[in-house]
Amino acid sequence: MRSLDDIREEYEFLDGDERYRLLIELGRELDSMPDALKTDATKVRGCSASVWVYPTIRDDGSLHFLADSNAAITKGIVALVISAVQDRPPAQVAETDITAALEPFDLRNQLSSNRTQGVPNMIALIRETAARYAAA
Repeated sequence: MRSLDDIREEYEFLDGDERYRLLIELGRELDSMPDALKTDATKVRGCSASVWVYPTIRDDGSLHFLADSNAAITKGIVALVISAVQDRPPAQVAETDITAALEPFDLRNQLSSNRTQGVPNMIALIRETAARYAAA
């Protein structure tokens, strides 16, 4: 997965439809999420499309998120959110201000409110999950 800085650098040079294409491309780059993990427990509430996020712990103790969506652009937004914290220690993920990290992308003005309404819920889920792992 690309770093958020790399994505931002590319995103800044694009406009309109090209930004949508980049988001779709990012979604395609997500690790595959097995259908068995797409359950009510892993579903992010408040999203207009179906979104699932599942945390795993790597051998080095870092958090690695599997995620998916049934909508291509939404899946790209999910990938963007996850790229801000992917493969980092749980305590660092829990402390990361993901909203601030995503501000340069100006998603609220780039996308419809339907596409971004679930983002705060997704961020909360990721941070809460990380905090639980960090406390364990």
